[in-house]
Amino acid sequence: MNIARSIGLIMLLLVWGPANAVQDPTRPPHAEEPSAKPAPLRPLSLDSIVYGDGRRVAVIDGRPMREGETVNGVRVKAIHSDRVEVLDRGHKRVLRLESLPSVRVSR
Repeated sequence: MNIARSIGLIMLLLVWGPANAVQDPTRPPHAEEPSAKPAPLRPLSLDSIVYGDGRRVAVIDGRPMREGETVNGVRVKAIHSDRVEVLDRGHKRVLRLESLPSVRVSR
């Protein structure tokens, strides 16, 4: 009886094992692997822009930077009179100067 039980158990494992390993053909490959979430973009502060003949400097997070410079993974692509185009860890971003609050003159 032990031999019959052992053979039955082996048969069950042989039949059940491969059937359990079959994957759904409609399921996308690597569907069970967790997808890596991109790191959130960090806040960057455009403090000022110096824009003139032959001189373009943007002050980003308190650091003066020229076109083409890279600091802490941020590369300055282009400096315009009102905005700066940067690459932040491969993501294109446009930084703009914050407008100053308007002041009312009281009479």
